[in-house]
Amino acid sequence: MSPREAGLQMDLLGYDFFLFTSSEHGRAAVIYRRRDGDLGLIEAG
Repeated sequence: MSPREAGLQMDLLGYDFFLFTSSEHGRAAVIYRRRDGDLGLIEAG
């Protein structure tokens, strides 16, 4: 799934972070809500 889709799923579920498989790279990634309200993304290298 794309980071955008993961962010939408995270919001729908009410989570602060969401682990998913990136459709761009096929690797694990985490999207999370930062303290300032923005979203952050960590991708496995």
